[in-house]
Amino acid sequence: MDNHLFYIGIVFLLAGMVKGVTGMGLPTVAMALLGLVMPPLQAAAILVVPSLLTNIWQMLERRGLHALWLRLRPMLLGVCAGTLLGGALFTSGDGKALLGLALVLYALLGLFSWHWRVRAEQEWWLGPAAGVATGVLTAVTGVFVLPAVPYLQALGMEKEEQVQAMGLSFTVSTLALAVVLAGHGAWEPASAGMSFAAQLPALAGLALGSRLRGRLEPHVFRRCFFGTLLLLGAHMAAFA
Repeated sequence: MDNHLFYIGIVFLLAGMVKGVTGMGLPTVAMALLGLVMPPLQAAAILVVPSLLTNIWQMLERRGLHALWLRLRPMLLGVCAGTLLGGALFTSGDGKALLGLALVLYALLGLFSWHWRVRAEQEWWLGPAAGVATGVLTAVTGVFVLPAVPYLQALGMEKEEQVQAMGLSFTVSTLALAVVLAGHGAWEPASAGMSFAAQLPALAGLALGSRLRGRLEPHVFRRCFFGTLLLLGAHMAAFA
C-alpha cells in the first residue's frame, strides 16, 4: 500500500472535488480509481473515514434531519440488513468485475438522465427493497449509490433536502460497511491509518469543488463525470 501513497492522495483530492461540485460522488470516484490498483475490499477500508466525515457534514448542513430519518428509516434499516447479509454471503473473490458493472450501470443511468417517481403509498415496500439491494451491493463492491440514489431522486424532494437525504444514506452505508470490513479483518492498522490520512486531501478537494461549483456548467461536468465512470467501469469489468 505504501507504493500507492501519492496515488491515493490524488484520488481523494479528485473525489472530494467531485463531491464539492455535485454534492455526491466521493465514494464512487474513490472506489473506481482505487479499484484499478487494489482489491475493492482494501479500497473500501481506506474509504471509510473520508466518506463518513464528508457525509456527516453534508447531512448536518440543514435542519430537518429528524423528519428525514423518520421518512427514510425503512430504507436505511434495509441498507444495514443488506450490507450485513452481503458481507456474510460474499466472502470470496475481490469483486472487481461486480464493481466495474455497478459503475457502468450507474454511469448509464446518469448519462441518459433516467428518472422515475415513487408514490407515497409505495414507499413502505420500495424503501426496504432499495435499502437491502443497496446494502448487498455495498458489501460486495464498496459503492453505495445503487439503487439508493435513483430511489432518493424518485421521492420528489426539493434539491437541498435530496442532498441531505443522500448524506444521511451514505453515512449509514459507510457505518454498515465499516462493521462488515471489521468483521472480515480488513480494518487493520495500516488501512485505518491510511483512511484517516486520506481525509486531508478529501477535505481539500471538497473545499476546491465548492469554490468551482458556480463556475462550471453543470450539464458539461455531469457528462464528463459519468462518461469517465463508464470508461473506468468498463475497463475494470473487462480486465478483472
